[in-house]
Amino acid sequence: MPYHVYVILCKDGSLYTGYTKNLDTRMKLHKSGKGARYTRIHQPKKLVYVEKLNSRAQAMKRERKLKNLTHQQKLQLINLHIKSRNNMQKRIQKRYSRIGGPGPGFEPGR
Repeated sequence: MPYHVYVILCKDGSLYTGYTKNLDTRMKLHKSGKGARYTRIHQPKKLVYVEKLNSRAQAMKRERKLKNLTHQQKLQLINLHIKSRNNMQKRIQKRYSRIGGPGPGFEPGR
């Protein structure tokens, strides 16, 4: 089963980085105040970044690298991720619109 490294934007503008096997369950824990101590104090606003990795060891190494980034560097990484995802969605929508497949609102991998 894959692991996920994720970044949460908190309501105070801070960023929380973690890793998990089950992203949906972990996000519910954070939102309910039963996740990490940090997200109990700095309430989560939304999930802004996710990476899928093949092992716990890889996820832990990647989490450590992300935690060592400055706030500004994390924001740059998040912005690149969002731009990349938006571009991919546009390409897929364009391709499907030519062949009569899913149109606007289609999100790959969901």
